[in-house]
Amino acid sequence: MKSTTMFVCQECGYETPKFLGRCPECGLWNTLKEFKIQGSKLKSSVSASSLNPKPEPLQLISEVSSQKKDRISTGISEMDTVLGGGIVAGSVTLLAGDPGIGKSTLLLQVALNLSLKDNILYISGEESESQVKLRAERLSKNLKNNKLFLVALTDPDSIVSILEENKPSFVIIDSIQTMASENLEGLSGSVGQVRYATTQFIRAAKTLNIPVILVGHVTKEGMVAGPMVLSHMVDTVLFLEGEKNTGTRILRSLKNRFGPVDEVGIFVMQEGGMTEVTNPESLFLNKANKEPGSVLTVTLEGTRVFLVEIQALVIFSKLPFPKRVASGVDYKRLELILAILQKHAKIPTDTLDVFVNVAGGFKLSDLAGDLGIALAILSSLKNISLTKTVAIAELGLLGELRMPSLLEKRIKEAIKLGFTKVITPKNYKNVGEIANSVTSH
Repeated sequence: MKSTTMFVCQECGYETPKFLGRCPECGLWNTLKEFKIQGSKLKSSVSASSLNPKPEPLQLISEVSSQKKDRISTGISEMDTVLGGGIVAGSVTLLAGDPGIGKSTLLLQVALNLSLKDNILYISGEESESQVKLRAERLSKNLKNNKLFLVALTDPDSIVSILEENKPSFVIIDSIQTMASENLEGLSGSVGQVRYATTQFIRAAKTLNIPVILVGHVTKEGMVAGPMVLSHMVDTVLFLEGEKNTGTRILRSLKNRFGPVDEVGIFVMQEGGMTEVTNPESLFLNKANKEPGSVLTVTLEGTRVFLVEIQALVIFSKLPFPKRVASGVDYKRLELILAILQKHAKIPTDTLDVFVNVAGGFKLSDLAGDLGIALAILSSLKNISLTKTVAIAELGLLGELRMPSLLEKRIKEAIKLGFTKVITPKNYKNVGEIANSVTSH
């Protein structure tokens, strides 16, 4: 066996036999890491026909046979929705998220649900079997009837052998960054080890038709740790996010070869594990709040619409550079909205300290919340209460109100929950007009 030294970019997976300071593929600096590949000499007795196998015949797309993929319900409806109806047999799913956000807890709940009927294998590379059992006892009172098998192992080759021998119905591997094979040099979590382990698990999942879920860590930038090619190799990428100081957790689909990529599932982390939230308004909405600085908006997450509360606190600043604090709102978007208010609504935002927060720990990325942010700022500044008011519009640089997607669906949701005054581009044209209307009442 002869080893070959290769340099692989940790971001895009580009390979080169020599070290480069800058990756020519993604353009990033100092991302190439060295690892060795074990090679094997090709026997001279190999025939030419085996080296040049007969190519597969071409097929017209109309003649290709297609089969509907069977889906396995996780027992958690919010997760099934994000996956597009359940987990597809033989698929490989990557679940990523910040440390301590609840990835292992959520997957252990899935394993406990499925283990009532089928044999489920939970492979832990970070914890011992006893640690996993302690968490399982917290999530479930009765473990006697469960067909959940635990293995603490970090060797991907041994794991594949276990899968081939036992053929479980479902496999969870926690986590992919802890896997390290003796057939490859390098520490666990390195580019070569992560790629090798993922390739082995994908091959086993497709061959044995077993769904596999991999747990992945994230970097401080919020990206999946390890080579970027990891996200391309798997069938589905899920991301679990939320604020650590709140119990709210949101499960998003970033990639799904078998379903939509714009669905979300909402959970609350409690002592008994992850609890589904079928009524998001109960988390993100306070109907009784009549204080100035509170305005509601309707956000769209996938095909789901729900109301969230935007809170603002505005005070006159004594600093040469006024404070801008945003929680749950993009900081640059807040700066843009403040500039629009100063230009088109004659609000002296350059002399104000502005604090904006989305209630419930929700992160608002929908641009239809622009008007809600602007009115919350205006309400706090003028000390005017905007009760029963819902604002739905994107703000343009010229101060105009832009029409958001699925506006009618958003309006119906607000009316259904009892909110009578809905401000949209249908009844106002620009933010200055709204500011005059609000302050005149």
